[in-house]
Amino acid sequence: MSLSRRHFMILAASVASTAVLSTESRADAPLLAENDPTAQALGYKMDATKVDKPKFARYQAGQTCANCQLYQGKAGSATGPCPTYGGKLVYAKGWCSAYVKKA
Repeated sequence: MSLSRRHFMILAASVASTAVLSTESRADAPLLAENDPTAQALGYKMDATKVDKPKFARYQAGQTCANCQLYQGKAGSATGPCPTYGGKLVYAKGWCSAYVKKA
């Protein structure tokens, strides 16, 4: 897997912001919109089946936020916080290029 410098910088900034935001309540976290600048940069889609496959060739069928290592939602929940987006809620059936398969 190759990681571009730009992708690495976006991901690093997102993860670093998580430490700052970790004390905030997640219950009232806003839902991430697809037109959010970070979401657009990482190709976030609320429904993984709508990913622009030519643009995001890393995407593979079956990858969703729910089975991503970064997703912090409870099993079976429709949404959950994601540190990539500062703890904003993402859809469990969504996807972005920061996807890392859950171990």
